[in-house]
Amino acid sequence: MKDNIAMMISRRDLLAGAATTAALAATGAAAQAPSPADEALLGLFDTMFAEDIAAAPERATALGLDVGANADLKSMLSDYSAAGRAKGLARSESQLARLRAIGNGLSVPRQLDRDIIEYDLSRRVANERRFGFGSAGGNFAPYVLTHSEGAYREVPGFLENQHRVRNADEAEAWLSRINGFATALDQNSERLRAEAAMGVVPPAFLLDLALPQMQRLRDAPASRTVLVTALAAKAAASGVPGDWPARATALVEGVVQPALDRQIATVTALRATASMDAGVWKLPDGAAYYDAAVKSSTTTNYTAEEVHQLGLAQVAEISAQLDGLLKGQGLSKGTVGERLVALNERPEQVYPNSDPGKEELLAELRGHAAAMYPRLETLFISQPKSRLDVRRVPPAIQEGGAGAYYTAGTADGTRNGTFFINLTDSFDRPKFGLPTVTFHEGVPGHHFQVMLALESPDVPPIRRRAGYSAYTEGWALYAETLAEEIGYYDGNPLGRIGYLQSLLFRAARLVVDTGIHHKRWTKDQAIDWMVGATGFAKGRTTREIVRYCAAPGQALSYKIGHTKWLSVREAVRKKQGKAFDIRRFHEILRLGAMPLVLLEREALRRA
Repeated sequence: MKDNIAMMISRRDLLAGAATTAALAATGAAAQAPSPADEALLGLFDTMFAEDIAAAPERATALGLDVGANADLKSMLSDYSAAGRAKGLARSESQLARLRAIGNGLSVPRQLDRDIIEYDLSRRVANERRFGFGSAGGNFAPYVLTHSEGAYREVPGFLENQHRVRNADEAEAWLSRINGFATALDQNSERLRAEAAMGVVPPAFLLDLALPQMQRLRDAPASRTVLVTALAAKAAASGVPGDWPARATALVEGVVQPALDRQIATVTALRATASMDAGVWKLPDGAAYYDAAVKSSTTTNYTAEEVHQLGLAQVAEISAQLDGLLKGQGLSKGTVGERLVALNERPEQVYPNSDPGKEELLAELRGHAAAMYPRLETLFISQPKSRLDVRRVPPAIQEGGAGAYYTAGTADGTRNGTFFINLTDSFDRPKFGLPTVTFHEGVPGHHFQVMLALESPDVPPIRRRAGYSAYTEGWALYAETLAEEIGYYDGNPLGRIGYLQSLLFRAARLVVDTGIHHKRWTKDQAIDWMVGATGFAKGRTTREIVRYCAAPGQALSYKIGHTKWLSVREAVRKKQGKAFDIRRFHEILRLGAMPLVLLEREALRRA
């Protein structure tokens, strides 16, 4: 595996890149020769990265690293069992100890790398040790299986979107992963039962959303599942001869469908004992779990109550700005939320809820991305080589799924980054909100933030996909603000309403997430509050609220991160005065994701 990592980016190239790239020179960073400590650190990173990749075969495929010495990973899936969780914790403990054993003498870029990795590992180890259920990494997930978590959702989509079939070996690897899918289903079911015995049971409404998805996968004829049809299509497109559909169908019938039967039985039995309580306060040590989730997701030391009050204040501030714009559209009666609902209900603001209407909506999103690209030279020195694709969330998994999300491309450029949008109901996506979601998920949002790090010679492989939600989601929301700042909405007050509604939505998340998990709100109480505050359609809001119930704290990262990105930029501007150049400020993306406290430190150091 190490040979393959070296093929991706050599240690020598990384050291040279950190010292000599134009980006660092532009910000005044002094070139430093590699020290023995640098070499030791990067050698350890190579080892840690190989360990992490070996434990996450899907990630190896997503990164294009399941080749050469890593080729065996192409046939494997991650370990979803309790033993797999324990192995992951032991690996993190060992890595943290080895990292702390690295001596002094690190160069400035490598010290940043070390600080970031130590921050991540130390918190992960502490939280995983304390809370023996779900996962307690950067973003907490208390339940191993819900409407949005679990192998039943993740594996079919992964195979369809990530696993390539260019030859017979890759087709055979697909068949091996079908076998592995059945194992993963049983591992999920076993952990679900074990953690339920600990008192960790998902809310009943999350199980109600999960069961129909499982049942649809189970009820579909094996030959028509994506496990078979996607393999057949990819093999045919690449001209790979073989009876792949028949062999895949036999596996689905022989191992996958029986595993699904067992999982459906497990979830059905658990549903009979589940409550409608939405928050993690009900779990063992639940208040402490949520407190840790808040701090981990935001990479701050905010308490839940502080976040709740901040959210209320920001909702009031943004609502005041929207009030004037809505009056300009002839909407002067009712609350801001009620008037946003009325705007959403105008027929000219909604695409038909049909396949042709949804294709029109996708075309508009692609148009906003295309219109943004020429404007980006005033904001960025570096732009990703990878372009952006825009697609709808596959209908088979759209129910209960996120409203929109981004999937990275490969660093070698063979697969573009993709912005997926959930089009369960076109009414949930009014036209006035389409520009800003494009800038959030696509350009210059997640696409720039993710791909610039993946393509950068300044970021060690171990950090290229670091998941600091407050940094990444904060950047994406900050990217929406950039569009407003460069005048994208000049002459388009409806577009600016959509932008402010997006900010309002994220501020409202601060209120409802803490409301659910800290103040013990019910699901319906949270839905009603958010609809009233934001004017988002009830269907879309319901999908958001159930997401927060499954992922406590994650929704806080957007607005906390946005606030921090703006404050860090202002601090750099104040320090540099007339020398401030926003393009150079944005070069920090080439250093990869990091905790907000380190973002502030690094930005000011480079200023």
